[in-house]
Amino acid sequence: MASPAVVELSRWQFAITAIFHMTFPALTVGLSVLLAVVYTVHVRTGNPLYLQIFRFWKKIFAVGFGLGVVAGTVMTFEFGLNWGTYAHAVGPVVGVTIGMEVITAFFLEAGFIGLMLYGDGRIRPRTMALASWTVAFGTLLSTTWILSANSWMQDPVGYRKADGQFQAEDWARILFNPAFAHRFPHMLLAVLISAAWFVAGVSAWYLVKRRASAEPMARRCLSLALGVLGVLMPVQLYVGDGTAVFMGEHQPPKLEAFEGNWTSDNNGYNLLVVPDTDRGENRFHLAIPRLGSVIAQDLGGTRTTPGLLQTPADERPSMWTAFYGFRAMYFTALLMFGTAFAGVVLRMRRRLFDSPRFLRWLVWMTPAGIIAITGGWIVAETGRQPWVVYGQLRTADAVSHLSTAEVAASLAGFVLLYVTLLAVWARYIVRTVKAGPEALPAGPASPDVPEARVA
Repeated sequence: MASPAVVELSRWQFAITAIFHMTFPALTVGLSVLLAVVYTVHVRTGNPLYLQIFRFWKKIFAVGFGLGVVAGTVMTFEFGLNWGTYAHAVGPVVGVTIGMEVITAFFLEAGFIGLMLYGDGRIRPRTMALASWTVAFGTLLSTTWILSANSWMQDPVGYRKADGQFQAEDWARILFNPAFAHRFPHMLLAVLISAAWFVAGVSAWYLVKRRASAEPMARRCLSLALGVLGVLMPVQLYVGDGTAVFMGEHQPPKLEAFEGNWTSDNNGYNLLVVPDTDRGENRFHLAIPRLGSVIAQDLGGTRTTPGLLQTPADERPSMWTAFYGFRAMYFTALLMFGTAFAGVVLRMRRRLFDSPRFLRWLVWMTPAGIIAITGGWIVAETGRQPWVVYGQLRTADAVSHLSTAEVAASLAGFVLLYVTLLAVWARYIVRTVKAGPEALPAGPASPDVPEARVA
């Protein structure tokens, strides 16, 4: 077994790598769908406004897609380097699933991304539309495989153990495990919503700054984004509630940790807690009385929430990370729901583009989706500790036999590199947004003639 220091440093390294990687799919999956939709509308209608939208968002998508691929590749190598015991144990299951993601989704994206990014004006518009939809399908397929693999680790089924490995017995149960049925739609909605908030925030910025050259694009993009949010946000809250209930039933310690109770006598909803893990109590907590019971569908206020002391000490996750990760996700989701509802109302009353305070608020809401997704993943991953494969393989037993110095050095290198890349990426987005979209293409293009041939 590796030393506690190596385990902790390895966990931090993987967490930082995962959060950095997740930042990009949180935007690019939804943006790929947007690009496919607007280019298809352009082909069908010949409206140059949709071509302008496509060309602008394509730039932001391309850089994010590239960084996401690189970061995902690093995570794959990390499995074998920092988590060698884990890689050996789950290789026959997770290795196959990740391999399928590579040879299906990644190859599909790689085969058509060049056409989508550089085919504008060089190939027929219908071919461009097909390439855009293929890339979008590839990003969705990639999400499917990754969620299938991760969900199996949350709720392992369909396997047998042999020679220290998990051997597949029923691939249908492995790929479509019970957790996948809840977590996949939750994550798919999350990435679409995240991209919609990003599009809405950037569009609102143009309207706040009164950029005349970008105003038609900003109005159309903001309308599209709020339309998507108006439909998906209520669905996401419903799906998210079902996911929380499912994980609470299958991983009770996770529910106990993110509720923030040690004993099972609290019917309120905790807003703030300061846990004392050693003593098994909260040094401080701020709660709304009876609200926890009401959320649990007991309007009488008598139902209490379970406490973490019900779980043996060596199987308890960190209350700090689970509690505040869940609230980052949940409160941001409520804020997004309220904002989307207000935006739809303003749009229906034809006051959306004449509400400067609301538009400025939308600018602040630009990263809301990414914040919620990050909080959700923190809950999902730290809440299943101390297990890397829930109930079967402990995290402490899954780490490679490395020295503390080796892991510390690689962690420092990753932090430095990723902070630099994030800064460069953020600066690129800011410069691209400030530069604004290209001039509106002159005249509608025929659906069957490349744009380069249109005078």
